[in-house]
This record gives sequence, structure tokens and C-alpha cells, in this order.
Amino acid sequence: MPTPGIPDGGGPRPHVLVIHRWRDRYAHYEEYLDHTGHAVTYVTTEVGARGVPRSAAEVIEVPATDDLAVVREAVAELAARFGAPKAIVALKEDDLLIAAQLRAEWGLPGATPADLLPFRDKLEMCRRIADADLPVPAFEAVSGREQVAAFAERHGWPVVLKPTRGSSSAGVRVVRGPEGLAEMSWPADTALMAQAHVADPIYHVDGLYRDGRPEIWRASRYVNDCLGFRDGAHLGSVEEDDPDVLAAVGTWSRRFLGALTDTSTVFHLEVFVGVAEDSTRTCSFLETGARVGGAEIPFIWRDVHGYDLMEAAFALQVGEQPKKAEAPSPGVGGWLLVPAPAERPCRITEVTPLAGSVPGLYAAALLQPGDILPAADAYYEHVGGRFRFTGPTSASVERAVRAASARFHVSAEPCAGPLGGATPHEVAP
Repeated sequence: MPTPGIPDGGGPRPHVLVIHRWRDRYAHYEEYLDHTGHAVTYVTTEVGARGVPRSAAEVIEVPATDDLAVVREAVAELAARFGAPKAIVALKEDDLLIAAQLRAEWGLPGATPADLLPFRDKLEMCRRIADADLPVPAFEAVSGREQVAAFAERHGWPVVLKPTRGSSSAGVRVVRGPEGLAEMSWPADTALMAQAHVADPIYHVDGLYRDGRPEIWRASRYVNDCLGFRDGAHLGSVEEDDPDVLAAVGTWSRRFLGALTDTSTVFHLEVFVGVAEDSTRTCSFLETGARVGGAEIPFIWRDVHGYDLMEAAFALQVGEQPKKAEAPSPGVGGWLLVPAPAERPCRITEVTPLAGSVPGLYAAALLQPGDILPAADAYYEHVGGRFRFTGPTSASVERAVRAASARFHVSAEPCAGPLGGATPHEVAP
């Protein structure tokens, strides 16, 4: 049976092309689209090639999936063999604009570059939030130290400097004063923005936005933060069960997303949640993406809540509407990432097992001694250890996350091993 939105024309198998870079099963492509009735081809990296379904019609490896010229050439090569693509899909954040540009060139359904701009360009997204008179920390495009210093004069130190386009906190810096500004090396050929520092806890909100509202969503509080993870601290997340926090986050999430789009999208939204003088919860915008959240979020949604956000994102990119989303299944999910123990690539030398020692830990993806941790682009996938938790309350899950972070240890030695590295082993707790 043909997939809605992908006509088969009664001829050769319709050609669907996927741009892919994960090794683990973040997306279950073969469940989203019949790989027998369709010629499903993949453009991927050396590391990501191991995560491509065996039923793929063909796979082309490229050095980087976010290099438009290289991917465009691969698409043309696959189109010559399998026919013009009926859909082009990319689910990883850094590949979204590549797929959107190629869809525009081939006249295909799915988000356009213009649709994605307010979700990929941090300066543009903040401008749209501010233009809608919604709360967002002060921000400004900057091109040199003098502009940063002037921004700090108006808004105070610290100042957060970030690339206007990027992911996983790459290139983000917190400049705490004039001395730090003078000492920092200014990145070349990178558009930057300055933003006022906010000390309130950061939450991420994930779900499906449709018909002007988040149709299904969960809010989670970070344990530590993404920037700290790049500096060697563990990063965790716990889904929130406080009704006051959820009420505030739900209200403001709808407003933030409504200022950025009027079409259906999966989303990963980050917000600051604080407390006003009258003890009510406040919420301000940090940033957002028109994609499924990274780290262990896709797994938590499938395992704990019974809804596949990756499937919803796939559907939208082939011109379909996702299946109806009911309320998430009960239960609280959480996850933990332990950073790489040495500069990647590195060879793992020691891993501390956690089997049976942490209540609520239900899955772990770990390398074993002798395995190579690759220097791959999927930053939150190739780390020192990945863990998933569930429990009855936010408090119980947070205890489990903190216990695992305290007990787990991984060590490694730098190496010049193959880029491909090893696949993490799913470890039963």
C-alpha cells in the first residue's frame, strides 16, 4: 500500500531519500515507511552508516551530511539510479536546512528554508519572540569586543555569547567580565549574538505542535546544563510533575511557538522558569528547534510515553500529518549523559557497571573496554555513557539520575583509532 503523500504512479518503486547521521536507533525508519514498496536510499557518514536499515535500497557515504554541495551531488547520483525523489527527509538538527533546500530544488513537500529560519537562526527566533511582545532575555548581534562591552554596560555581566546557528552548545561562551572578554579568542567567520545571562533553571519542552497549540508535550528540568556538559560535567534531565510549573510552561510554550510558526511541527523548546515576587511561576524564552529533542528524548518518549516523536517528524517531512496524539502515558522519565572521558577518538579502558544498583534505571548504552569512542558529529550520542530512567515522581527520578552520575565511572586513553569506532552496547540494568 502506498504511503499517503508519496504517490507511486503504478510504476517503479517511489524513491524516498533520507539524510542520516546516527548510529543508534534514534529513528525507526523501516517502521515509518515500507522499504519494500519504496526505494529508500540513505546519504550518511561513515559513523552513521552502521545505523542504516539493511533494507535500504542504496547507501552513499559522505564526509559530512551538513555539506550542501556534497549531499546535493549524492542526491543527484541516487536520483539517476532510482528516479526523482518523492520525498527528502532529515531528522537531525544540523541537517534540517540541507534537506529543506534540497526539497525546494526538487519541488517536494515538507518545511522550506524560510519555514525553518526562525527555528535555526537564534537571532531571528529571538527577534520574532520580542516582536510578539513575549519575554526573552536582552539580545543583540555582535561582531567584536567593543559591541559586547557596550551590551554589558546596558545589561550587565555575565554575557552569553553564542553562534547564531549551531547545536549542542558548540561555540557558546559565558563571558563574566571585561578581563574574560579581553582574554577570549574571537572566532573568525562566525556570526555571533550576545544575550543577557539568566540564572533561572532551564527547562526543555518537547512534543508536537498542531492547530495552534502543543497537542502533546512534556516539560523537563535539566540537571546541570548543556554548556557545562562541554566542560566535562554530566548532563541530566527529569520530567516535571509540579502542576504550577506545568501550567506556566504550557501557557507560555503555546505563545512562543505561535510567534514562530502557524504550521504543524515537532518541537524542542528551551525556557527559563523562575518565581515572581508574588510566588507565581514566570517563564521566558531561551531557544527552540523544529525537530525532536536530542540526547535520550526520542527513547524516553517511545519507552515511557508510547509516542514516537521521530515518526511524527518523518510524517511531516513526507507531506503527511502525524497520527493523532493523545496525552502522554503516565510515569516520569529522565536521562543522564556522562561526557567523553578523553578527547575523541579515544579507546575505553574502564567502565563501572551499574546493573541493579540504581532503582528506576531501565536502560543504558555503554561502550566496553577496548571499544573506540569516535569523533562523530552526533555529539550527544557518542559520549562516555547514556542512561534512561523512569519512576512515579520527578523526585524519585532525579534521585536516580544523581545516584547514577555519582556511581558511574568511565575512563579512556586517546587514540588514532578508526573514525567508525564501536557501537554502544545496550545494557540491561
